[in-house]
Amino acid sequence: MSLDTVVEDIRDEARARAEEIRDDADERAEEIVAEAEADAEEIREERQAEVEREIEREREQRLSSAKLEAKQARLNARRDVLEEVREEAEQAIADLEGDRREELTRELLEGAVAEFDDGASLQVRGRAADEGLIEDILTDYDDATFAGEYDCLGGVVVESEGARVRVNNTFDSVLEQVWEDNLKEISDRLFDDQ
Repeated sequence: MSLDTVVEDIRDEARARAEEIRDDADERAEEIVAEAEADAEEIREERQAEVEREIEREREQRLSSAKLEAKQARLNARRDVLEEVREEAEQAIADLEGDRREELTRELLEGAVAEFDDGASLQVRGRAADEGLIEDILTDYDDATFAGEYDCLGGVVVESEGARVRVNNTFDSVLEQVWEDNLKEISDRLFDDQ
């Protein structure tokens, strides 16, 4: 299961939640519009002859306000769903274990090490819970040692001797890049925007 598959599974779960939130926001918008129309009708009955234009203007203002409020509610709901999806993605990534975690950690370490000159003395940091895993992987590298923990979901941060060069290949950095590169698509898929 790849990181993209994990993210896609979380997206699928979030779609159902997004639909529920969207339905709630639409229902609230309908209630607000209905209230605004009822108020406008009451005013029209009381003063229909002398203030008909005033009633129409107020009705339009209320409808516009209701539409604006509904739009704001939808935007807030979208933001909340996107935040929830992001948090669920982070949790799913943090919960990866076994062969999948090892495979991804190896790939990230290999990519980071490739950024350095051959023979460079490298210090590798990673999530505290992954120390044993990282140390096992580092047995394949002559010039790399585990240098301590780094607050992340997983993956590695590799520095050269004296920290002249630093490569952040953590799960967090990969997720951030994927998230930023695909935010519009994620939003479109969650909310069926075309």
